[in-house]
Amino acid sequence: MRNARRRARELATQALYQWLVAGSAASDIDAHIRGTQNFEKADGEHFDALLYGVSKEQPQLEATIAPCLDRPVAELSPVERAVLLVGTYELLHHLDIPYRVVINEAVELAKTFGGTDGYKFVNGVLDKVAAKLRPDEAQASRRG
Repeated sequence: MRNARRRARELATQALYQWLVAGSAASDIDAHIRGTQNFEKADGEHFDALLYGVSKEQPQLEATIAPCLDRPVAELSPVERAVLLVGTYELLHHLDIPYRVVINEAVELAKTFGGTDGYKFVNGVLDKVAAKLRPDEAQASRRG
């Protein structure tokens, strides 16, 4: 069974996909997602943090991701883009979540919603982002 935080990530990824593709307001998408079956099984607070945090900080998050990519952010699939935004947001703002957990969760999101090998791309990019945002934690893990 998926835990509440994983469910929040899944719903936030779906919401952000819709936000990226349709350009709807985050609040409109939020209302729609909250009406879906089993929303109550998600960590609502974490969902809010991801949806509103990413939608508010998109330019800064994408500027953090961009140097770690092999193509422009605009050329990413909306799924990969949403997953990378969620992962980067968590790396920046949720220091209580170990960076390896952030990356593993993002890989699972990419496997669930993305293309065949998208998870490998997400893994590689977030590994580089983590090395930039959490250098001490990433170095300790590599030595460990």
